[in-house]
Amino acid sequence: MFEIIPAIDLIDNQCVRLTQGDYQQKTIYHSSPLIVAQNFEAVGIQSLHIVDLSGAKAGTPQHLHWVEQIAKHTQLRIDYGGGIREEQHIKDILSAGASMVSIGSIAVKNQTLVGTWLAQFGGEVILLAADVKEEYIALQAWQETSHITVFDWVAEYEKMGLTQFFCTDVARDGMLTGANVALYQKLKAHFPNLRILASGGVGSWADIEALQQLDIAGVIVGKALYEGKIDIQQIQKYIQS
Repeated sequence: MFEIIPAIDLIDNQCVRLTQGDYQQKTIYHSSPLIVAQNFEAVGIQSLHIVDLSGAKAGTPQHLHWVEQIAKHTQLRIDYGGGIREEQHIKDILSAGASMVSIGSIAVKNQTLVGTWLAQFGGEVILLAADVKEEYIALQAWQETSHITVFDWVAEYEKMGLTQFFCTDVARDGMLTGANVALYQKLKAHFPNLRILASGGVGSWADIEALQQLDIAGVIVGKALYEGKIDIQQIQKYIQS
């Protein structure tokens, strides 16, 4: 089943959203990530995507206490990313209660290291975060752009045992202008055996329906939920149908 996965982005213990990954374009939505997570679970959501934006800047996770609280007080399946630079960070995130660890910038800068993590923790734990600008990988919380295409990058990790990744079109992220359906269609054609999640730009229920037609695993939704562009009751009806 195509899964709708809400995103909780954290800066200084608050739920926020950035526009195009710009820390200067920050909107604060809630002061309690736990309450937000519980509200999602109440309508039938089963998975949660947590992005530690403070951790991404600091180079080390900053909000593991919220993972612990959400894991303790909900049954949500959590993936967590932001600031992961070493093996101990992964162990700490999993110990806090997350099921998966999202790996982004370090996967661009140190492929050998992330390859060892795939071998050690397995493809069911490591969730590759492919942030792109015009099909090229972006890194450091989207503050830099590499010269590596997402297709070449993911292909290398597939050889190492990667089973899943999500791809965020940074140019559309937080803009509510529609998902880059063509990009995900292309990714699905390149990687038919991988679990692919779309992310970035979703602004309406029609965007979700368009992505669902691609036979990808699901979509990560953030600002559209917080801004009321997608009614949480729509998600509840979809899950229950």
